[in-house]
Amino acid sequence: MTPPLEGGRPITGPEDFSAAFGWSDEALERLKTYESALRQWQKAVNLVAPRTLDEIWHRHFADSAQVAALVPETTRSIADLGSGGGFPGLVLAIFLAGQPERHVAVTLVESDGRKAAFLRETARRLEIPVEILSTRIESNATVSRLVGVDTVTARAFAPLSRLFNLAAPLFAAETVGVFLKGESVVREIDEARARWSFDVDLHQSVTDPSGKIAVVRRLRPKTEA
Repeated sequence: MTPPLEGGRPITGPEDFSAAFGWSDEALERLKTYESALRQWQKAVNLVAPRTLDEIWHRHFADSAQVAALVPETTRSIADLGSGGGFPGLVLAIFLAGQPERHVAVTLVESDGRKAAFLRETARRLEIPVEILSTRIESNATVSRLVGVDTVTARAFAPLSRLFNLAAPLFAAETVGVFLKGESVVREIDEARARWSFDVDLHQSVTDPSGKIAVVRRLRPKTEA
Protein backbone atom coordinates (compact mmCIF):
# COMPACT_ATOMS: atom_id res chain seq x y z
CA MET A 1 0.00 0.00 0.00
CA THR A 2 1.32 3.44 -0.91
CA PRO A 3 1.83 5.56 2.22
CA PRO A 4 0.40 9.08 2.21
CA LEU A 5 2.36 12.27 2.34
CA GLU A 6 2.59 13.79 5.79
CA GLY A 7 -0.80 15.24 6.62
CA GLY A 8 -2.32 14.20 3.30
CA ARG A 9 -3.19 11.44 0.92
CA PRO A 10 -1.07 9.47 -1.56
CA ILE A 11 0.07 11.21 -4.73
CA THR A 12 -1.95 9.40 -7.38
CA GLY A 13 -1.54 11.77 -10.33
CA PRO A 14 -0.71 15.28 -11.57
CA GLU A 15 -3.38 17.04 -9.51
CA ASP A 16 -2.19 15.53 -6.23
CA PHE A 17 1.41 16.22 -7.17
CA SER A 18 0.65 19.85 -7.96
CA ALA A 19 -1.18 20.30 -4.65
CA ALA A 20 1.75 18.82 -2.71
CA PHE A 21 4.67 20.49 -4.48
CA GLY A 22 3.28 23.47 -6.37
CA TRP A 23 5.28 22.83 -9.54
CA SER A 24 4.43 24.72 -12.72
CA ASP A 25 2.01 23.49 -15.37
CA GLU A 26 4.98 23.11 -17.72
CA ALA A 27 6.74 20.82 -15.24
CA LEU A 28 3.57 18.76 -14.78
CA GLU A 29 3.25 18.29 -18.54
CA ARG A 30 6.83 17.10 -18.66
CA LEU A 31 6.14 14.63 -15.86
CA LYS A 32 3.15 13.29 -17.79
CA THR A 33 5.38 12.76 -20.82
CA TYR A 34 7.95 11.12 -18.55
CA GLU A 35 5.31 8.74 -17.19
CA SER A 36 4.27 7.77 -20.70
CA ALA A 37 7.87 7.11 -21.74
CA LEU A 38 8.57 5.09 -18.62
CA ARG A 39 5.53 2.87 -19.12
CA GLN A 40 6.47 2.31 -22.75
CA TRP A 41 10.12 1.44 -22.08
CA GLN A 42 9.33 -0.65 -18.98
CA LYS A 43 7.98 -3.34 -21.32
CA ALA A 44 11.51 -3.98 -22.56
CA VAL A 45 13.80 -2.51 -19.86
CA ASN A 46 13.36 -3.00 -16.11
CA LEU A 47 13.46 0.67 -15.11
CA VAL A 48 11.42 0.41 -11.89
CA ALA A 49 10.16 -2.44 -9.74
CA PRO A 50 7.07 -3.76 -11.58
CA ARG A 51 4.94 -3.57 -8.42
CA THR A 52 5.50 0.22 -8.33
CA LEU A 53 4.48 0.90 -11.92
CA ASP A 54 0.96 1.94 -10.94
CA GLU A 55 2.35 4.20 -8.19
CA ILE A 56 4.70 6.24 -10.38
CA TRP A 57 3.53 9.63 -9.14
CA HIS A 58 4.06 8.76 -5.49
CA ARG A 59 6.84 6.17 -5.40
CA HIS A 60 9.02 7.79 -8.05
CA PHE A 61 8.00 11.35 -8.95
CA ALA A 62 7.05 12.62 -5.47
CA ASP A 63 9.85 10.63 -3.83
CA SER A 64 12.34 12.36 -6.12
CA ALA A 65 10.70 15.78 -6.01
CA GLN A 66 11.16 16.09 -2.25
CA VAL A 67 14.92 16.19 -2.83
CA ALA A 68 14.64 19.58 -4.56
CA ALA A 69 14.08 21.36 -1.25
CA LEU A 70 17.36 19.95 0.10
CA VAL A 71 19.58 20.98 -2.83
CA PRO A 72 21.46 24.11 -1.72
CA GLU A 73 20.51 27.30 -3.54
CA THR A 74 24.20 27.81 -4.35
CA THR A 75 24.34 24.58 -6.36
CA ARG A 76 25.41 25.01 -9.97
CA SER A 77 26.12 21.36 -10.79
CA ILE A 78 24.41 18.11 -9.76
CA ALA A 79 25.61 14.55 -10.36
CA ASP A 80 23.03 11.78 -9.93
CA LEU A 81 24.71 8.43 -9.37
CA GLY A 82 23.13 5.21 -10.59
CA SER A 83 20.20 7.08 -12.15
CA GLY A 84 18.37 3.98 -13.42
CA GLY A 85 15.00 5.26 -14.58
CA GLY A 86 16.03 8.84 -13.75
CA PHE A 87 15.32 9.07 -10.03
CA PRO A 88 15.90 11.51 -8.53
CA GLY A 89 18.12 13.16 -11.16
CA LEU A 90 15.79 13.57 -14.12
CA VAL A 91 12.93 14.72 -11.89
CA LEU A 92 15.26 17.35 -10.39
CA ALA A 93 16.24 18.41 -13.90
CA ILE A 94 12.55 18.94 -14.75
CA PHE A 95 12.17 21.12 -11.66
CA LEU A 96 15.30 23.13 -12.42
CA ALA A 97 14.29 23.67 -16.05
CA GLY A 98 11.59 25.94 -14.62
CA GLN A 99 14.25 27.95 -12.81
CA PRO A 100 16.67 28.91 -15.60
CA GLU A 101 18.05 31.77 -13.53
CA ARG A 102 19.78 29.20 -11.30
CA HIS A 103 21.91 27.82 -14.18
CA VAL A 104 22.24 24.30 -12.71
CA ALA A 105 23.91 21.63 -14.86
CA VAL A 106 22.56 18.11 -14.20
CA THR A 107 24.51 14.97 -15.07
CA LEU A 108 22.98 11.48 -14.83
CA VAL A 109 25.44 8.59 -14.40
CA GLU A 110 24.07 5.21 -15.49
CA SER A 111 26.34 2.39 -16.65
CA ASP A 112 23.53 0.20 -18.03
CA GLY A 113 23.42 1.01 -21.73
CA ARG A 114 19.69 0.35 -22.14
CA LYS A 115 18.76 2.54 -19.18
CA ALA A 116 21.11 5.26 -20.44
CA ALA A 117 19.34 5.08 -23.82
CA PHE A 118 16.01 5.55 -22.07
CA LEU A 119 17.36 8.57 -20.20
CA ARG A 120 18.71 10.15 -23.41
CA GLU A 121 15.50 9.62 -25.35
CA THR A 122 13.29 10.83 -22.49
CA ALA A 123 15.44 13.92 -21.90
CA ARG A 124 15.18 14.67 -25.62
CA ARG A 125 11.38 14.34 -25.53
CA LEU A 126 11.20 16.53 -22.44
CA GLU A 127 13.57 19.10 -23.97
CA ILE A 128 15.62 18.98 -20.77
CA PRO A 129 19.34 19.89 -21.03
CA VAL A 130 20.91 17.04 -19.06
CA GLU A 131 24.14 15.16 -19.71
CA ILE A 132 24.02 11.36 -19.65
CA LEU A 133 27.21 9.48 -18.79
CA SER A 134 26.93 5.79 -19.66
CA THR A 135 30.01 4.95 -17.62
CA ARG A 136 30.82 3.35 -14.31
CA ILE A 137 30.90 5.83 -11.44
CA GLU A 138 34.40 4.81 -10.38
CA SER A 139 35.88 5.14 -13.89
CA ASN A 140 38.51 7.78 -14.57
CA ALA A 141 36.25 9.28 -17.25
CA THR A 142 33.43 9.82 -14.75
CA VAL A 143 35.66 11.18 -11.99
CA SER A 144 37.52 13.58 -14.27
CA ARG A 145 34.24 14.88 -15.67
CA LEU A 146 32.50 15.36 -12.31
CA VAL A 147 35.19 16.04 -9.71
CA GLY A 148 34.25 19.05 -7.61
CA VAL A 149 30.52 18.86 -8.43
CA ASP A 150 28.39 20.92 -6.03
CA THR A 151 25.73 18.32 -5.15
CA VAL A 152 25.72 14.53 -5.49
CA THR A 153 22.43 12.63 -5.37
CA ALA A 154 21.51 8.94 -5.33
CA ARG A 155 18.45 6.86 -4.53
CA ALA A 156 18.46 3.28 -3.23
CA PHE A 157 21.81 2.81 -4.91
CA ALA A 158 24.15 1.26 -2.33
CA PRO A 159 24.81 1.20 1.42
CA LEU A 160 26.44 4.43 2.57
CA SER A 161 29.87 2.85 3.09
CA ARG A 162 30.02 1.73 -0.56
CA LEU A 163 28.28 4.88 -1.80
CA PHE A 164 30.94 6.97 -0.07
CA ASN A 165 33.68 4.93 -1.79
CA LEU A 166 32.16 5.83 -5.14
CA ALA A 167 31.14 9.40 -4.40
CA ALA A 168 34.14 10.64 -2.39
CA PRO A 169 36.39 11.22 -5.45
CA LEU A 170 33.78 13.70 -6.71
CA PHE A 171 33.59 15.66 -3.45
CA ALA A 172 35.25 19.03 -3.02
CA ALA A 173 35.30 20.80 0.34
CA GLU A 174 31.82 22.29 -0.12
CA THR A 175 30.16 19.41 -1.99
CA VAL A 176 26.89 18.15 -0.49
CA GLY A 177 25.49 14.64 -0.82
CA VAL A 178 21.70 14.21 -0.80
CA PHE A 179 20.92 10.51 -0.56
CA LEU A 180 17.48 8.87 -0.37
CA LYS A 181 17.75 5.99 2.09
CA GLY A 182 15.55 3.40 3.78
CA GLU A 183 14.99 2.30 7.34
CA SER A 184 18.55 0.94 7.68
CA VAL A 185 20.14 4.39 7.35
CA VAL A 186 21.17 4.72 11.02
CA ARG A 187 23.00 1.40 10.88
CA GLU A 188 24.59 2.41 7.57
CA ILE A 189 25.81 5.67 9.11
CA ASP A 190 27.37 3.81 12.04
CA GLU A 191 29.12 1.37 9.69
CA ALA A 192 30.38 4.16 7.43
CA ARG A 193 31.92 6.04 10.37
CA ALA A 194 34.48 3.25 10.72
CA ARG A 195 36.23 4.55 7.59
CA TRP A 196 34.78 7.96 6.87
CA SER A 197 34.57 11.33 8.56
CA PHE A 198 31.44 13.29 7.65
CA ASP A 199 28.60 15.44 8.94
CA VAL A 200 25.08 14.20 8.29
CA ASP A 201 21.57 15.53 8.79
CA LEU A 202 18.64 13.14 8.48
CA HIS A 203 15.33 14.37 7.07
CA GLN A 204 12.12 12.36 7.21
CA SER A 205 10.87 11.20 3.83
CA VAL A 206 7.43 12.59 3.04
CA THR A 207 6.57 9.61 0.83
CA ASP A 208 7.75 6.70 2.99
CA PRO A 209 7.32 6.56 6.79
CA SER A 210 10.43 4.37 7.09
CA GLY A 211 12.52 6.45 4.68
CA LYS A 212 15.07 9.15 5.37
CA ILE A 213 17.07 11.60 3.29
CA ALA A 214 20.70 11.83 4.40
CA VAL A 215 22.33 15.18 3.68
CA VAL A 216 26.08 14.65 3.92
CA ARG A 217 28.79 17.31 4.15
CA ARG A 218 32.56 17.35 4.68
CA LEU A 219 33.02 13.77 3.52
CA ARG A 220 36.61 12.50 3.69
CA PRO A 221 38.46 9.29 4.55
CA LYS A 222 39.44 9.06 8.20
CA THR A 223 43.08 8.72 7.19
CA GLU A 224 42.86 12.38 6.14
CA ALA A 225 41.13 13.50 9.36
